[in-house]
Amino acid sequence: MHRHGYKGRKFGRERDQRRSLVKGLADSLIKYESIETTLPKAKEIVPYAEKLITKAKKGDLHNRRQIISALQTEASAHKLVDEIAPKLKGRDSGHLRIEKTRLRRGDNTQMARVSFVDDLKEAPVAKPAAEAKPAAAKKPAAKKTEEK
Repeated sequence: MHRHGYKGRKFGRERDQRRSLVKGLADSLIKYESIETTLPKAKEIVPYAEKLITKAKKGDLHNRRQIISALQTEASAHKLVDEIAPKLKGRDSGHLRIEKTRLRRGDNTQMARVSFVDDLKEAPVAKPAAEAKPAAAKKPAAKKTEEK
């Protein structure tokens, strides 16, 4: 039997269950900014999440809607676009890392932690444009003098 053309891992699940699993792991990764799962699941989730981060960095409406459809909750999609993506502007790729952590006690499965390479707590958040405009509008306007 050949292995050509088969892509991705099955995890012993049907197709819709696999899709839901990957969506849920990506959602948790964005929500908690770091998750611990089995090594094969971690290896499967990283390319999926990297593509979502790249779309979030573009930030337009079309990409935002694609991210919403690729994650389980709309709140995590907005968090990715509005909070996480601006902090990752300095990096083109390689936003996530996989670290092997321990062997699970019950079945001796290799566990791994998936987290962001950059520390998201220290990175500055871009200020919205709405806050910048009122500061510029506070300048006193030049008064016109009327001549008679």
